[in-house]
Amino acid sequence: MGQIVENAVEPDAKLLEILVCPVTKGPLIYDRGRQELVSRGAGLAYPIRDGIPIMLPGEARELGDAERDAK
Repeated sequence: MGQIVENAVEPDAKLLEILVCPVTKGPLIYDRGRQELVSRGAGLAYPIRDGIPIMLPGEARELGDAERDAK
């Protein structure tokens, strides 16, 4: 599974409110522990590096079956 990131730089809260998945244009779920923005619709998790969301599908991690089904 994913790695828990400690002492990570938090992304701006207002930025997180307006971002959508570039693939589905759907909502993203912020996973603070893994420093990712998760799109269940696309089955992708976009990394956040140094507080900056990397919204490139090629940089995203594919979700496993259990992650896709989680609510």
